[in-house]
Amino acid sequence: MKAVGYTQPSPITAPDSLIDIALPDPVAKGRDLLVEVKAISVNPVDYKFRSFAPPFPGDTYRVLGWDAAGVVKAVGEGVTSFKPGDEVFYAGSIARAGSNAELNLVDERIAGRKPATLSFEQAAALPLTSLTAWELLFDRFGVQPGKPVGAGSLLIIGGAGGVGSILIQLARRLTGLTVIATASREETRKWCLELGAHHVIDHTVPFAGQLQALGIPAVEYIAGLTGTEVHYPGLVEVLAPQGHFGVIDDPKTLDAMPLKRKSGSLHWEFMFTRSLFTTPDILGQHLILNEIADLVDAGIVRTTVAQSFGRINADNLRKAHALLETGKSHGKIVLAGF
Repeated sequence: MKAVGYTQPSPITAPDSLIDIALPDPVAKGRDLLVEVKAISVNPVDYKFRSFAPPFPGDTYRVLGWDAAGVVKAVGEGVTSFKPGDEVFYAGSIARAGSNAELNLVDERIAGRKPATLSFEQAAALPLTSLTAWELLFDRFGVQPGKPVGAGSLLIIGGAGGVGSILIQLARRLTGLTVIATASREETRKWCLELGAHHVIDHTVPFAGQLQALGIPAVEYIAGLTGTEVHYPGLVEVLAPQGHFGVIDDPKTLDAMPLKRKSGSLHWEFMFTRSLFTTPDILGQHLILNEIADLVDAGIVRTTVAQSFGRINADNLRKAHALLETGKSHGKIVLAGF
């Protein structure tokens, strides 16, 4: 099968940072689906792993890629939820070879049915960010779906990014929270408003004054999706007493002590935890993705594709990685076909 990989971690400017390769076809066993990959999307986790993660022991190449949409070609003997011919989407596992390949193995418990109303490209943009946003909002923060009066406010740092683009939609449409996103450019500000944010503020300007101007002196929930190391003091300042602060990015350090005076709760959200540790609730990701598919097909949640980079090959993936590393993209970058 065709795939894109590398032999050693390197910067994206290196000519062999990502290369086109040929690998043996994988075989589905146990609870695995063998998926014929039709489309993928690219996430920050891709370029982060490319910069430090070597091939798995015994492998010549490391194949990255997690978000994917495709068709089940074969199933392992333990599979109960899918059959050959089913269309699926998923975000995969960091402990296995990725989806930048014609064929990919994925545990059925972390795959969902592809939304019927979306193309493979449109569907591939959703799994990782939808799982992250859903788990942060409902599992980590414990927000209850519904529209109660006085539900409080959610501040989303980096609202135009992949996770922010889904979190805005889920919070606005499924909860009673006032949704405040941050963006620093006109195009990303407009993107956040189109997705449903009640307000958009600038994360290059102190938060407190901007929130005061909106009549919101403090927020009950903060989603630190990017730049947590830089923004942390200002975010602690605007967190409401007994509020919740959730983090998904990679600050070098994070001191929880400033949260003590407010009895603030600190939450880490890492979408790969369930698959990495095969947690007892691993099936939850299958259920979440099916729920996302239902929401999409009902017109409640929309895909967040912003750009299509063409075929799945090393050259196009290098371009996608390079753009993501600038921090200037919004929505999701997708690629389709080999």
